[in-house]
Amino acid sequence: MTKGKYFIDPDIRKAETLPAEFYRSKEVYEESKEKIFTKCWHFAGDTGLVKVPGSIHPLTVLDGYLSEPLLLTRDHDDNIHCLSNVCSHRGNILAENPDVIKVLQCRYHGRRFDLNGCFKSMPECEDALNFPRPEDNLTKVPFEVWNNFVFASVKPIAPLNSFLKIIDDKLDGAKIGDLIHEPTRSRDYLVKCNWALYVDNYLEGFHIPFVHAGLNEKVDYGSYTSELYEYCNLQLAFAKPGEECFRLHETSPDYGSEVAAYYWWVFPNLMLNYYPWGLSINIIRPLAKDLTKVSFVTYVSDPSKLDKGAGSGLDRVEREDEAIVEMVQKGVQSRFYTRGRYSPKREQCVHHFHRLLVKFLETE
Repeated sequence: MTKGKYFIDPDIRKAETLPAEFYRSKEVYEESKEKIFTKCWHFAGDTGLVKVPGSIHPLTVLDGYLSEPLLLTRDHDDNIHCLSNVCSHRGNILAENPDVIKVLQCRYHGRRFDLNGCFKSMPECEDALNFPRPEDNLTKVPFEVWNNFVFASVKPIAPLNSFLKIIDDKLDGAKIGDLIHEPTRSRDYLVKCNWALYVDNYLEGFHIPFVHAGLNEKVDYGSYTSELYEYCNLQLAFAKPGEECFRLHETSPDYGSEVAAYYWWVFPNLMLNYYPWGLSINIIRPLAKDLTKVSFVTYVSDPSKLDKGAGSGLDRVEREDEAIVEMVQKGVQSRFYTRGRYSPKREQCVHHFHRLLVKFLETE
């Protein structure tokens, strides 16, 4: 990619948006894998996936895009590990299903590993020289645990705290409670658009009065605010009188306000939507330059507040978003559209996202 090709002026008052070519380009879509997605942190689930010593849980980071096979394990000393799920002998996938085991054994040729990834034994290799080597261990993949959630990265540009610490600070006093995974409220959506167009739409409340009539009745659009941080940003939605909101402790930086929702976005493709009832995690998974899977992963802390306020009707809101971004996907194919301008008041988070995209893509 030509350096400077997608320049975004740091002054939002003068800046132009990403050009339509960005969303159409197969080159950018492919280049983003290594330059953006391998350098960032990806939600891998919660620690309950490997609840007891001996537990293993295979997963794939961004299946269909990065498609990196990983394995969460909890060894017999009760330590969690994140390993490559690829046997160091001939590349077979080691574990196909969650299980509780004593030792990892490849079913191709019987190579065995401890649950910390260390090579243990291999049949028919008595005559091999310089064996085993460090390379015969399973690769340890960078991972960190945040609030019982596991995040993994191929080659992170910065520690997880650089992405998420501000969220802890901001949510202090929000009384979130214990979050329990609720699979019956979790689901996937296929959206016929470029992944970045979907993120663009998420990152502004500008469209709420025009696209989301139901949501607009719950939140006070006029007081909607944005806060920008290095690798994340926050859209803060306040409740209209009488609508469900957080009961904030005086330690909260938002104490005295009626917060309906904290909409956190973490670069490049993660949304953490905190409502009085709990947390909706949205993972944006690129599948093609014009196809995206959106996964809603739901954690509930207060079931009595479900289906109330800004956190109600999420399926309807999602389908309204899908309809509009699929129209935008068609529109950016037009020969007559190049690029637009930002609303300095309402599109600060979109501008922030675009600047990060360009920064990562233009870093060698």
